[in-house]
Amino acid sequence: MSRMPLTMVRVGDINIIQKVGGKEETRKFLENLGFVVGAEVAVLSIIGGNVIVSIKDSRIAINSDMAKHIMVSIK
Repeated sequence: MSRMPLTMVRVGDINIIQKVGGKEETRKFLENLGFVVGAEVAVLSIIGGNVIVSIKDSRIAINSDMAKHIMVSIK
């Protein structure tokens, strides 16, 4: 199973979070939004450097800097 950053996945694919990297404050921030290992996440769209995702029944926009710290594999 290959891992890739969230910025590299195709829009609409359902992915499983494998790892959340980055500085501790970035990891905590993402964790609080629901980006935890094992969670399902789907990219809805990528607009102007922001990644709009669906996670835990919510739509969340994060910038591409944060998105590249989220490693996922395709479900």
